[in-house]
Amino acid sequence: MSQVRGNLFILSAPSGAGKSSLINALLEKHTDMQVSVSHTTRAPRPGEQNGVHYHFVTPESFKELIANDDFFEWAQVFDNYYGTSKAAIEQQLENGIDVFLDIDWQGARQVRDLAPDVTTIFILPPSKDELQSRLTNRGQDSAEVIASRMEKAQSESSHYDEYDYVVVNDDFNTALNEIETIVKATRLSLNTQKIKHSALISELLK
Repeated sequence: MSQVRGNLFILSAPSGAGKSSLINALLEKHTDMQVSVSHTTRAPRPGEQNGVHYHFVTPESFKELIANDDFFEWAQVFDNYYGTSKAAIEQQLENGIDVFLDIDWQGARQVRDLAPDVTTIFILPPSKDELQSRLTNRGQDSAEVIASRMEKAQSESSHYDEYDYVVVNDDFNTALNEIETIVKATRLSLNTQKIKHSALISELLK
């Protein structure tokens, strides 16, 4: 049985759809999956660790990485930069690990141009009312910020049809099972199976 390269996945969602919780639950259940650790120029928040939550770098270092074409995708958000390293992802994929990119639709477009075989998943909330409730119940933001996040969520959700799969996070366990099903289907794709069972296929076709 030949060494099978890992698969690259993108998970995108509007704020409040539950994407981070789904990714965390997925990684807890599966040791052969990893979420990509992005580079950023913003300062670490309390409790964040370098190399675990982000790779924290200076703006000068980030711009040098851009110049060297080291990112799958990158973006400037207000005064800070965020980016996904090609080398880090490639190493994990070569080791047979499935890698998840937690990025928005703009980053997904950039990655798709460089890696057409990427599998893309968009997470939707079950309703506007439920999304509003989730954002409000966090108790972290003012009414103005929540209204802004709702407006942004509508804009982000309009790009759902650029993705291969759509999962509605109404019941958490159901949504998690659906993502796992997508992963299993990707692992059983023709290209993956041809590599995994190359010796068997060669023997059968002699």
